[in-house]
Order: sequence, then C-alpha cells, then structure tokens
Amino acid sequence: MKFSPLALAAIPLLASTASASLAGEAFSWAGDLVSGGNAQAAAAKDGEVRIFDSWSYVDCGLATDAVQLKSISVSPDPPVPGKNLTVSVEADVIKTIDDGAYADVTVKLGLIKLLHKQFDVCEEAENANATVQCPVKPGPYSVKQTVELPKEIPKAKFSVQVRGYTSDDEDMVCLDLFVDFVSVSLLFRQL
Repeated sequence: MKFSPLALAAIPLLASTASASLAGEAFSWAGDLVSGGNAQAAAAKDGEVRIFDSWSYVDCGLATDAVQLKSISVSPDPPVPGKNLTVSVEADVIKTIDDGAYADVTVKLGLIKLLHKQFDVCEEAENANATVQCPVKPGPYSVKQTVELPKEIPKAKFSVQVRGYTSDDEDMVCLDLFVDFVSVSLLFRQL
C-alpha cells in the first residue's frame, strides 16, 4: 500500500502518494499502545485552521514558500479505516521544484512521537505514478489521489506535521494535519 492520507500532507502537491507504510506503521504501533487517545492539537501562530467533521489542517507556510496551498479535501468525510479515501489538493507552485526536494513528516499521538521520516518528494511522486512529476514548473496544480486506509487505525487522535524543502533547503510547504479517529468510530457505531 502506498501513501497515507495523513501523510498526504507529506507533500501536499507532489507526494500525496508518499508512503502508507509510515502512517500504517504509526497507527498499528499506536493501536498496541492505546484503545483511545487524546491528541493535543495547537494551531500555528498565523495559520488559518480549517476544520471538518473528523479532521482539520493548518497551512503553516509562508507567502514565500514554493508551494502555496489553496485547498485540501477528502472523500468520504469522515475518513473510514480500511476503506478507500480520495484526497484532493489544489495548490499554486511559485518556484520550480527540482529533484532533491524533500519533506520531513512526523506522526504523533498526543505528545508521543510515533514516527518521523524524511521523504524524497520527487522519488515518491515517481514511484507512485503521480500526475505531477519533477521538475514541477510554476503554475496552478490540482492533484487527486485515491488511497486505502489501513484497517488497524486505533480509535485515537493523531497529528501529522509536514515540513517540505526545496533541493536548495528553502521552505517549500508547511502543513499540520489533525485526524480524529475517535469521533469517526463513535459516528459509525451510532449508524
């Protein structure tokens, strides 16, 4: 399985197909530790928080970042463990993204760091046959990717921090995601 929508952020534009193993491993490991959790989620200083039924994100990037996020959406909303999830990302690229661009992704359960991994953005996009490949020239982009969520996601709240950098180590994108699988679990139990 390739990519986690939680790591979708991993590279919102290019690596929306980054590695499901990252989130899958984190969720499996968390499942061994908890039967329910309480993540502490704080918004970025100046970032606009976008809140949905069971997830939210903060664009913590700067106006000078190579990738300017316009929107992120998922379907179905809320995401369902073990089911397909379609992630749509719209962004403007304002500086060319070349081979060597990378993203640091951290998955946390509350204050506990479950996983930290660095992704080669262009390599991940190529391996996943993403519709956008390096070099990415400036312009508007819309990426849609369908992925399968792991079944073993525990009933907990997770945060995913993504910090992307160009091959010159300049800021490319900054994104914080918060996903609540506690509420999703309760919702489906009531149906």
